[in-house]
Amino acid sequence: MRVKEYLNLKPLYYEQIDYTRMPRIYEKIKSSFAAVKIVHVIGTNGKGTTGRFLANALFSMGFCIGHYTSPHILEFNERIWKNGANISDIELEEAHQELQKILTKDDADKLSYFEYTTFLAMLLFSGCDYVVMEAGLGGEHDATAVFPKLLTLVTPIAYDHEAFLGSNIDEIAATKLNAIQKSAILGTKNYEEVYETVQRLRGEKSLNIKRVDEVIDNEDRQKIEEISKNYSLAPYLAQNLSLSIAAIKFLGLTYEIENFSHPVLFGRLTKIAKNITIDVGHNVLAARSIVDALLGEKYILVYNSYKDKNYKEILAILKPIVLHVEIIVINDIRAAEIESIQTVLTNLEIKYKLFKEVKPEFNYLVFGYFSVVEAFLREYYE
Repeated sequence: MRVKEYLNLKPLYYEQIDYTRMPRIYEKIKSSFAAVKIVHVIGTNGKGTTGRFLANALFSMGFCIGHYTSPHILEFNERIWKNGANISDIELEEAHQELQKILTKDDADKLSYFEYTTFLAMLLFSGCDYVVMEAGLGGEHDATAVFPKLLTLVTPIAYDHEAFLGSNIDEIAATKLNAIQKSAILGTKNYEEVYETVQRLRGEKSLNIKRVDEVIDNEDRQKIEEISKNYSLAPYLAQNLSLSIAAIKFLGLTYEIENFSHPVLFGRLTKIAKNITIDVGHNVLAARSIVDALLGEKYILVYNSYKDKNYKEILAILKPIVLHVEIIVINDIRAAEIESIQTVLTNLEIKYKLFKEVKPEFNYLVFGYFSVVEAFLREYYE
């Protein structure tokens, strides 16, 4: 069976996760994976762009680089990027056939969609000098956590996926930060509790953890400002850039402004037309970052949400930049009831209707999750 057919048979989401499965199977097959230097990226927001800033820069320096990110927007291949391009269908199929030989049938069948994909990526990254690996959910128990890591980058931590990660910032931070094996660099944090958790773990595990401002200096800050100006980076993207530069310095490498001339990862405040901006953000922290970046303009918000997201608070945060909301239908069992979103919008006194088409005289912001952006793009480009 071909790889994409095989993956389609695996459920994308689980109400309960067996956290012992990935480590158990990895122990059986770890000799099949080449030793590579892995930079692990964990956190709530900004993992994708932080990782792509770093991967692009290292690639421009002449290194062989892999970047593993998730989820994808339109095509599965977006998840596995190597040396400047998404992996090809042929390469993906070859890795799938190899992985099928390495795993027992029982283990292959039991692995989740994300777990199987993670093993695929690591096979494809054989021979890389560095691999930038983004955690999917959480940190400590994530499928990406089983591999030996050189460095962990920690993007902002906030509330998200509480059912799996914990009901307060202490629990969420601990679950994520327990993925750190040796060394880590912390990006800007929004909650003091995160630093308290870091202090505790540093003492318990003798970890080398530094804040991003302890790694970068004034010369770096000037370069970050220039890069941000050159490419009109939103404030939160500039923070992610800072974290990637701190990683380069940790690796003992020298960078130039030109190493960051590649575009930001698609779907992160990406303008696909003069009047259309898309962003795959989907939580409260992402909404605040969007408003910081776009305040002063008004947009028609193309939106939908999942049941487990705090869309009441998200929409309240977005309200200052919204002309009205156009709800787009998404084909996902986790989608919130449209009537529930409409009730929230009514209570917030935000006008709404169902999305039908883009009108050239208005600015549009497409926001809500990867599946929202996917649904919009499929309609827009059809």
